[in-house]
Amino acid sequence: MGAASEREPSSVELTVDLIISLDGYASAEGWPGWWGLEGPEYLAWLEQEGKKDFTYLLGANTYRLMSGMSEEAAAGGPGFSEEEGASLTGLAAVTKIVFSSTLQGPLSWPNTTLVGGDAVEAVKELKRKGTHPLSTLGSLSLCRSLLNAGLVDRFRLVVFPVITGRTGRERIYDGYPDVALEMVDSRTFDGRLQLLTYIPTVLDGPAGAAPEPAKCAGADAPPNEPR
Repeated sequence: MGAASEREPSSVELTVDLIISLDGYASAEGWPGWWGLEGPEYLAWLEQEGKKDFTYLLGANTYRLMSGMSEEAAAGGPGFSEEEGASLTGLAAVTKIVFSSTLQGPLSWPNTTLVGGDAVEAVKELKRKGTHPLSTLGSLSLCRSLLNAGLVDRFRLVVFPVITGRTGRERIYDGYPDVALEMVDSRTFDGRLQLLTYIPTVLDGPAGAAPEPAKCAGADAPPNEPR
């Protein structure tokens, strides 16, 4: 118990990138994007990250959601703040890979490649032979699969100071294995958002758990009662 699973050797780094409420949700019904708490420091950091030439990985559900929102924002849809609209519109220009057995190509979102095979095997190949760093975009089940497979080099969270126990949607950690996290970076944005970056190690069981001692024959038998 507790043994760590080794990460796959690779030439490029994969970062799982998630935004999360304090109680572990990716979104909440009725709340605006970023829970309405984005500020200038966080938005400036997002802009800088967008210039790093990541290849973004996503699943079919996230593709349908984000491509529709990006197109709506580009058309001047009223449902977004100026900053959120700019961020969504900018996603059209970045390189994206969608893993899906249900979508049909060619995909309408610019700079998007559809991969219909096994996502884990495809990402292994990207890590071995790719030239650009990889990052996830939403896609909670894809993130979970890549982490389980030992492919994630960085696990990066931006924690928003809200608890959405009543309205929270998309519980992030459901179905996760046990994971040890080594913090390698932290930062505060706008006095309220926490950026936390970890190196993850998937565990076979609780860290430090000792194996159960072997039982002697008859050890479970009740002791003799006094006469």
